[in-house]
Amino acid sequence: MDYQALAELLFPNVTATIEEIEARYPARDLPEGAKVTRFAPSPTGFVHFGGMYQAVVDERLAHQSGGVFFLRIEDTDGQREIKGAVEALIRTLSDYGVSYDEGFKMDENGELVEVGAYGPYKQSQRAELYHVFAKKLVAEGKAYPCFTTAEELEEIQETDKKAEIKNTDWHVAAEQKRAAMLAGRQFTMDEVKEHLANGDPFVIRILANGDPEKKTKFTDMVKGNLEVPENDEDFVLLKSDGIPTYHFAHAVDDHLMKTTHVIRGEDWLPSLPKHIMLFNYLGFKMPKYLHTAQILKTDENGGKKKLSKRDMGAKMDDYREMGYATECVWEYLLTLLNSNFEEWHAQNADKSYLDFPFNIKKMAVSGCLFDFTKLNDVSKNVLSRMTAEEIYEKFLDWAEQFDPDFAALLKADPDKAKAIFAIGRGGKKPRKDLCTWNDVKPYMGFFYAPYFTVDRAPLAKFDASDVKAACEQFLASYTPADEMNVWFDKIKVIADNLGFASDMKAYKANPENYKGSVADISMFLRIAVCGRENAPDLYTVMQILGEDETRARINALIA
Repeated sequence: MDYQALAELLFPNVTATIEEIEARYPARDLPEGAKVTRFAPSPTGFVHFGGMYQAVVDERLAHQSGGVFFLRIEDTDGQREIKGAVEALIRTLSDYGVSYDEGFKMDENGELVEVGAYGPYKQSQRAELYHVFAKKLVAEGKAYPCFTTAEELEEIQETDKKAEIKNTDWHVAAEQKRAAMLAGRQFTMDEVKEHLANGDPFVIRILANGDPEKKTKFTDMVKGNLEVPENDEDFVLLKSDGIPTYHFAHAVDDHLMKTTHVIRGEDWLPSLPKHIMLFNYLGFKMPKYLHTAQILKTDENGGKKKLSKRDMGAKMDDYREMGYATECVWEYLLTLLNSNFEEWHAQNADKSYLDFPFNIKKMAVSGCLFDFTKLNDVSKNVLSRMTAEEIYEKFLDWAEQFDPDFAALLKADPDKAKAIFAIGRGGKKPRKDLCTWNDVKPYMGFFYAPYFTVDRAPLAKFDASDVKAACEQFLASYTPADEMNVWFDKIKVIADNLGFASDMKAYKANPENYKGSVADISMFLRIAVCGRENAPDLYTVMQILGEDETRARINALIA
């Protein structure tokens, strides 16, 4: 067989040479040790939590090393592509602060623009490149055309499926599949010409020479040293429409775009033999691979299963809707990615999570357990460390989309809102009232008239005359200028006046001697001013509300 002639027959319009293509993609000018990574999703829906997990690894490896992180859209499966998915993907990465250097971005008008010198960054726009390399493989006798029709392929696959069901020994099904593949290798040049003259569609398959009984040593940067079987499958490189399969496209693209590290899920490990063969056939240096652990969740029986796209928490857009701040999701991801992140953060509380020295060696080898309880714990800690100004700005950014009416109230008086957010912030033990942005209105809504309601239930076990007297005596002595200690001393006096213990130790020693304690008097006032028992520091609340509003609320309870 004259393979060069075969290549010319199959690719008559491919005139570019390998050398010309390589010249378009020169070596990157980067410092020694810099890593080039890529996030390469398909535009077939939302960004999965597992995808974001990998994107964070991509971003950290590249930017911590002074390298490049680029976004490549792998849209070779046009039938599954969803309109607007690329724009949604870019917005999600932006929402979560995952910055990349090259690829498609959105301009100020919301239009897609391409940035970078190693594009196109959509695989559907790189067909010419794949055809040049496919032609090279055919010319070298490493790939061949297969004119099997779609109907014939479907029949073969159906036969395989029945064989797998019928035979408990999988070797039988494998042999039948192998026989069908070998039959496709048998053709003459005249047969090829006849097929082409008839306009028959064809795919390009690799001509595998591997022996599955033999093992190839391979080092994965997460899994360590592996042994994988050689590939003996003539898998498809180019489909009948000229579009490449993932296997072929990623090998060509990662070579030309100078990718040094490929981060992908461990579910790609079975394809590794194919990719090793491809890089060898093409004469490319393989990038380093990191096959990340699967994201698991606990099922209803206490077991563990893969986090599926239908599970709560799988869709990254859900986190914004649920009110999780970007920083909270990032820090939670880092706790999953590196086992020492929390220890580092405890020792570097004043530093940003972006200062954390991410380390491949600290990544989990086996499944990572997704846990909302842990996420909530991380989220409370992250929000408690933010300043009132940061909380105000970040909450407004969220609320203007999800709770515009409440956002408008806060924007009408920023100083008041920031004063509320400042309650209990700072110090070694800041308050942790907020877990998500959805907690903000229930936490501070009582400061605003439209959301102020009074839960009188806690007062039911006390004599109404005592509640009324406590409120009246407080108003008689209330002076907003009082310091906190003076303010509280006045509440103690009210307790003594009404037969409630002003000394908590005395009350605990002999509770039967009192109607209650000073804590109960404070509770009466908290119900009147805040509408509920669980509220921030009462003295500070009164200072923020001001004298007129404080008096009005207490008088309303008296009435």
